[in-house]
Amino acid sequence: MIRLPAAAAALPPATHGEGPTWDAERQELLWVDITAGQVRRATVAADGALTEVAVHEVGGTVGVVVPAAGGGWLLGAGPGVTHLTADGEPRVLVELPGEGGSAESGGTRMNDGGCDRAGRFFVGSMAFDERAGAGALYRVDLDGTVSTVLDGLTISNGTGWSPDDRTVYLADSGPGVVWASDYDLGTGTFGARRALLEFDGDDGVADGLTVDDEGCLWTALWSGGQVRRYSPDGELLAVVEVPTDNTSSCAFAGPARDLLVISTSQHGLTDAQRAQQPDAGRLFTAHPGVTGPAAFPYRGPLTGLRLA
Repeated sequence: MIRLPAAAAALPPATHGEGPTWDAERQELLWVDITAGQVRRATVAADGALTEVAVHEVGGTVGVVVPAAGGGWLLGAGPGVTHLTADGEPRVLVELPGEGGSAESGGTRMNDGGCDRAGRFFVGSMAFDERAGAGALYRVDLDGTVSTVLDGLTISNGTGWSPDDRTVYLADSGPGVVWASDYDLGTGTFGARRALLEFDGDDGVADGLTVDDEGCLWTALWSGGQVRRYSPDGELLAVVEVPTDNTSSCAFAGPARDLLVISTSQHGLTDAQRAQQPDAGRLFTAHPGVTGPAAFPYRGPLTGLRLA
């Protein structure tokens, strides 16, 4: 098994950093600060150096950002889906029934997600108080129809697809499971599923994830200070050590798509932990010797989304 260190990027930290995503058309790294309601963008040099180029204030909470083929970016934000235009203006496209409300009222918010190769957008949800069964996974189809794919989740998290598009991976951070499900790219439907990885919390729990070009799964371990690489059969192959507890997600980025970018968070850390982990909330990077795909863009409409 290989062990690698991660290095902190020289960018301002996020409060609750999540969801690094490589926008190949713009040649930019995207990520979000969930609780600050921000979408952040940076360029990536050939040597892996990151330079921030924009911060977009969306408001509320933002769980995930993906590029949109029609221009700008699609967000899982607040209780639904928002379009962030190329000039940085957020436009709410749909609010999902049963989602929303405040943390104080037991409300929910959008969390992680991603697009399949066809351009459908999948976005999950969770309760602010992380109560069991309050989360769901939604699909925005190419015709703008929004439907529920899975319900009864706790913290719907990282989503990724195998290189042949026949398997979709989904992390539920509540029970600490990464599910592997059969996938039909033609219809965007999930089939039979199995628990590929299970964590009891001692090493952290599976959070955001990505799949590399060799078909291996990289998952960030929340409260574990690591990103781990697993084979499609669940064999542990590599560990990237991150010097802060809350590793939240990861993606391959850069001109050669060989830079592993890892998001981290200050969320839930005590004052003492923050003092001990001064880089919490920063992006970290590593060169693991493999490449991964750019984000698939959303290819559906940017107006007229409707519930199924």
